Amino acid sequence: MNRSGKSTRGQAGEVRLIGGEWRGRKLPVPDLPGLRPSGDRGRETLFNWLAPYVPAARCVDLFAGSGALGFEAASRGAEHVDLVEIAPLAVSALVQSRSTLDAKQVDVHRANAVDWIREQAADRFDIVFLDPPFDSGLAIQVLSRLQKSACVKPGGFVYVEAAAQLPELVMQPPFELWREKVVGDVRMRVFRRDDTPA
Repeated sequence: MNRSGKSTRGQAGEVRLIGGEWRGRKLPVPDLPGLRPSGDRGRETLFNWLAPYVPAARCVDLFAGSGALGFEAASRGAEHVDLVEIAPLAVSALVQSRSTLDAKQVDVHRANAVDWIREQAADRFDIVFLDPPFDSGLAIQVLSRLQKSACVKPGGFVYVEAAAQLPELVMQPPFELWREKVVGDVRMRVFRRDDTPA
């Protein structure tokens, strides 16, 4: 969920899950400045890429917003999903969505994503979804924390969503760029942790 820095008041509403058990169900989108869900087209592309890896995965959706990425993963069979969000109104909406969907495999955390990821154990997550506010610099901070904490399992994935015109975000070995696509004004990048000796 991106907060681009541009006001989008008046666009609060709903976002539709596009696959899995809860396909067609809608999540509330809080009326917060600059907050908008990842688009249907981008989410469809992302989950087509990750389709073989989502079932039974442990995932975290950082800067969760409406929770569109995390609930989509849970809908498609993820074993557990952590939703991390700091805005109180968004956290309340996430808790509401968890209750409405009876999503017992989903936990909601009100926390700063940079601090929260620092506290996670090594090899905890199969998939990390990272969609911070555009222009905030937070993606670079979290990617650095992900590298230092080693909380992504070998073979695991880090998805980063950013404005297409911003400098490209990179990760260092053992992470490698696995997939990339520009959809409209959004650049989608998926990195994979590869611990195979060179």
